[in-house]
Amino acid sequence: MTPKALLFDVFGTVVDWRSGITRDLAIHFQTHPSNTDPESVADAWRAEYQPSMEPVRSGRRGYVDLDTLHAENLVKLSKEYEFDLGDENKTVWLTKAWHRLPCWPDSVAGIERLKRQFICASQSNGHIALAVNLAKYNNYSWDVILGAEVVRTYKPDPDAYKRAAACLGLEPSSCMMVAAHNYDLKAAQDVGFKTAFVRRPSEHGPNQAIDLEATGDWDVCVESLTDLATKLSCR
Repeated sequence: MTPKALLFDVFGTVVDWRSGITRDLAIHFQTHPSNTDPESVADAWRAEYQPSMEPVRSGRRGYVDLDTLHAENLVKLSKEYEFDLGDENKTVWLTKAWHRLPCWPDSVAGIERLKRQFICASQSNGHIALAVNLAKYNNYSWDVILGAEVVRTYKPDPDAYKRAAACLGLEPSSCMMVAAHNYDLKAAQDVGFKTAFVRRPSEHGPNQAIDLEATGDWDVCVESLTDLATKLSCR
């Protein structure tokens, strides 16, 4: 059965988080020097992403948005790598680097083509404000944004996918998860979603070792979002 809705992972699938975070860390380090290169700090910041969400997923912590988690992780890294965050305004600016990430070259055209035939929704661990700012920054748009505060948990918690489908009034089998991460697709598939793997071999930089290829029995595997639009017969 053809899906009615495509639900998109955003960080790494639609936007290139590593180049954006590296860019803004490099700017910050011009006035608040670090002995560690911005790429390494960007990778370390991203590495804190899943562990910081686990207390929310497990119920040990109430829901807090990704800005809160990113801010906490940044403070931790500033101590570990011994760099100054500066005053509150500079700390907030750097934390919100995640709102200013550039998209992959195919994302805008791909999303716009896919929207002609499918409901296209942001299904990110980012909250609504973050998803809106990324869309405005890159000049793409969604039919609906299913921010983490809508589902009140973080992927890959099964409830994140089930509640997202319910928000659209759809059964999971009418939804397709679009992601560059095999773990995300496996979790979505386990609750009944169709799956589309988008290969982003440079998401983690030149030494990327994960998600270079599809590792599951996904419904579609593509090299870009424009390729996905072609595979799904969008004009």
